[in-house]
Amino acid sequence: MVGAGAPTQGARPIDPRSRKDALKRLRWPLGLTRAGLVAERVTHAFWPLWSLAFVVLAALMLGAHERVAVEISWGIGGIALILGFAFLVRGALRFRWPRRTEVLARLDATMPGRPIQAMLDAQAIGAEDDASRAVWAAHQARMRARSESARAVPPDLRVSSRDRFGLRYMALLAFVVALLFGSLWRVGTVAELAPGAGAAQAAAGPAWEGWLEPPAYTGLPVLYLGDQPEGALDAPKGSRITLRLYGDTAAFDISQSVSEAPTAPERANADSAAQPPDITVTRSGHLAIEGEGGRRWEIAMIPDAAPEIEATGPAEASAVGAFTMPFAARDDYEVLEGRARIELDLARIDRRHGLGPDPEPRAAIELPLPMPVARDRQEFEDVLIEDFSEHPWANLPVKITLSAIDAAANEGISPVIETELAARHFFDPLAAAVIEQRRDLLWNRANAGRIAQILRAVSHRPDGVFKHETTYLRLRVILRRIESMAAYGMTDAQQAEIAEALWELALQLEEGTLADALERMRQAQERLSEAMKNGASDAEIARLMDELREATRDYMDQLSREFAQQNRGNQSDQPDQGQRDENAMTMNMDDIQRMMDRIQELMEQGRMAEAQQALEEFQQMMENMRITEGQGGQGQSPGQQALEGLGETLREQQGLSDQAFRDLQEQFNPNSDAGQSQGNEGRSGGLGRGQSHEGQGQGQGQGDGQQPGQGQGQGQRDGQPGQGGDGTAQDLGQSLADRQSALRQQLDQQRRALPGAGTEGGDAARDALDRAGRAMDGAEDALRRDDLADAIDKQAEAMENLREGMRNLGEALAEQGQRQPGQGESPDNLAGGRRADPLGRNMRGAPGVDDNMLQGEDVYRRARDLLDEIRRRSGEQTRPEPERNYLERLLDRF
Repeated sequence: MVGAGAPTQGARPIDPRSRKDALKRLRWPLGLTRAGLVAERVTHAFWPLWSLAFVVLAALMLGAHERVAVEISWGIGGIALILGFAFLVRGALRFRWPRRTEVLARLDATMPGRPIQAMLDAQAIGAEDDASRAVWAAHQARMRARSESARAVPPDLRVSSRDRFGLRYMALLAFVVALLFGSLWRVGTVAELAPGAGAAQAAAGPAWEGWLEPPAYTGLPVLYLGDQPEGALDAPKGSRITLRLYGDTAAFDISQSVSEAPTAPERANADSAAQPPDITVTRSGHLAIEGEGGRRWEIAMIPDAAPEIEATGPAEASAVGAFTMPFAARDDYEVLEGRARIELDLARIDRRHGLGPDPEPRAAIELPLPMPVARDRQEFEDVLIEDFSEHPWANLPVKITLSAIDAAANEGISPVIETELAARHFFDPLAAAVIEQRRDLLWNRANAGRIAQILRAVSHRPDGVFKHETTYLRLRVILRRIESMAAYGMTDAQQAEIAEALWELALQLEEGTLADALERMRQAQERLSEAMKNGASDAEIARLMDELREATRDYMDQLSREFAQQNRGNQSDQPDQGQRDENAMTMNMDDIQRMMDRIQELMEQGRMAEAQQALEEFQQMMENMRITEGQGGQGQSPGQQALEGLGETLREQQGLSDQAFRDLQEQFNPNSDAGQSQGNEGRSGGLGRGQSHEGQGQGQGQGDGQQPGQGQGQGQRDGQPGQGGDGTAQDLGQSLADRQSALRQQLDQQRRALPGAGTEGGDAARDALDRAGRAMDGAEDALRRDDLADAIDKQAEAMENLREGMRNLGEALAEQGQRQPGQGESPDNLAGGRRADPLGRNMRGAPGVDDNMLQGEDVYRRARDLLDEIRRRSGEQTRPEPERNYLERLLDRF
């Protein structure tokens, strides 16, 4: 067969009417396809012209020509005309009207077998043979039937290959902004730029313009009064009305009664340079412009309501003794700030013993309330967190008043809340007695004599009362000083000094000598932190780092001794080594050493901000940590081993994601923070110094104390990359994709060995791990394509599924343990016990999935600082687009 336009010799001539009949049923698809093709070619040829038109219209509607000199306006207008003519000629030269054959070919290409072309073909061979003609007729009938399914082809209006910088979108955005905030009337003012336009305008008569601008905090748009019809007009309190008169300004009379100084109808100044003063709306009233084209409005002022604030729950003390109280605030626009005022409630205090005398005068406690950073402040809920454990009013009745202030300086006050100033409680009897005497001393220093008598009675027979001789000696020293000051008088400084000494003594009695070691470690951390902030020399930082290492080593030794003493005292009650303190976590000195090595490495590289953050995390972890005796894998059930293995996989996946993000930063911006910090470190094809250390920090697992049963879960026995031991050396020659593949294989092994088969939680855990594996496959494929942005998204999806799987597995193990106690854990622990890691996260279910992950007074401040930093970086246009997209996804999530 051949085309209809070129029949071969011996073929039967084609009847034009048969072609017409064949295409008659396709007139609508052909017509729509032709229209789409025309639109496509017009768009491709003339998109610069209408983009330029949008920009020019937007500038005129926003009044840009009114803010510059006439000469500049003429110059820009001339350039715009030249560009417009050039774009018009360019489009006309490139535009081609689509021919009929092109339309047929485009529609025919969307159907299998090209039936339209087949219908227009003629039989070239066997035209005289009846059998051949029958076959040809059947073929034609089949093609006609297939052509009935023809649908119009949509046009391809994309011009991204021609407009690489998205200029058309910028032009469209400018036009939309002009529609929202500009005015079409301003386009007509272009005529004023012509020579003699001022005289023509004067001859035409006077004119006026006006704008009503609500306060910025309302978020409402500016209203152009020329577009507002006469009658009622709403305006928020504090709105500013600006009027501008042109031509013969004396032809207008302006009156208003909406401001503090209302004006009667008065003639405007004949001097065109003198304009009416701005009007601030402070009440409802009228605004009238009398004269040619004048208008009158009855303005209804919308008052700014005072914000509302209230406590939504009782005041309580957190696990670390911090005062917490939830509250809610709302306003018609937004709450600017909030404060809490705490006063002593003398009427509800039991005035006995040391509280019998009148208290010394103390100022009320004033605290700023936490305000949301990433959320709307029109209506929100938050929690006030503050530590009052050392305050003289700790655990005493108080009155709390919450107040909120909006942007208009309106203040809303909550009802008075009568509660106790929740603070830390001391459970050791001797420590509680010392804290009570400290409270009495701060209540009134006249109690000094009575306090001395009570402390002398407490320490009369120290045997069996004091666990350590040091605490007894400290108490005797404090006692002598109190007796001396009671006899000769006590100053404010001496009162504060004795109160501080009693507080430290109570802490030592409550926590044992561990508090001293912890305090030394805190001081070393604070000195190192201050040195980093103040830009100390490398030698000074190295000396302080050695001091921190020594203090940490002493603290760990003290923890070991404390735990050994507890075990010896509780051997009869806890024969199973798997039963440990509910806040305990296994951690050896090697793990801590690696963390401090990481901090020192960051400081040596000049990454002080990251080193400061790592130091804060280290401090938080050390304050909450409890060390256990023996190896971490002994006495653990298969379920616990599976959870620990999955936790190790999650940490390794996090490390891979962090490295991919750093490589993405360096790839698109070598001068960025990541590029400067890593220097010549390896990219996705290999690991440099930073990655090698990252692999050690993320993949060491349980160290040498790992049990054989854990090797399959963590991959250390197999020498897989990303693990501890010898696997770290292998990381130096492996790409991120290879490490991701090895991590995927490790997850497969863990999934096959996962306990809890047949249970709802176990099956849910397997499904989640299966999704995590597929996400890892996607991440590996993206890494091999060098698409780091997509790889980071897939890795985030894998980590989320890993956390979900660990959560489901933890719930399944908890349920199974409640039904079958005695398998490595006590029934009490399985039923209600909660183990926490050094960050305060629940280890019963899955690491990193507990809602109460962080505690402490600085958590919200640190969260706000982190959000501010992410916002700052996402707003820097010099950063690469993939990095800014990643930061925006972080902001959307939080």
